[in-house]
Amino acid sequence: YIMLNKPVGYVSTASDQFGRPTVVDLVKGIAERVYPVGRLDYDSEGLILLTNDGILTHRLTHPRYRIDKTYLVKVKGKPSVEDIYAIRRGIPLNGRRTAPAKVRILNTEENLSMVKMIIHEGRNRQVRRMFEAIGYNVVSLKRTAVGNLKLGSLTTGSWRYLDQREVRDLYSLAKGHR
Repeated sequence: YIMLNKPVGYVSTASDQFGRPTVVDLVKGIAERVYPVGRLDYDSEGLILLTNDGILTHRLTHPRYRIDKTYLVKVKGKPSVEDIYAIRRGIPLNGRRTAPAKVRILNTEENLSMVKMIIHEGRNRQVRRMFEAIGYNVVSLKRTAVGNLKLGSLTTGSWRYLDQREVRDLYSLAKGHR
């Protein structure tokens, strides 16, 4: 069970048909073969887990288990109250509304806003697409937490093993959801 602070410019897969660097390339020197848990797109950074535990992977990625993922999103412009409410209600993407998100503007400087967003789905490029749907371009996106597991001070490109308590806590989060 590994927590990695994924840099921009890496794909969230074990191998890439186009030869791009992968998150697995960043965890050298481990004996086990591990796989990324979910996705974090090429242009995004932050917390991604790697493991060979298929049960935990399923529980962390399947929307039924409602595991929160927390992001810091820098967008161009200042989202209005109506825009924030739209994200909180859910945004139609490809004919299907997203689950409601928790969202709040942390600060605005010049023409940029830093937004904290929590979702439990994991659709392809979902956070970016939700903001684009209401007219805002995402400048940067960083996942800072999965469930109660926080990135903390782990530097970009670095990784560490999870301790037994952290693994137990992740399993506990998904316990009982059906």
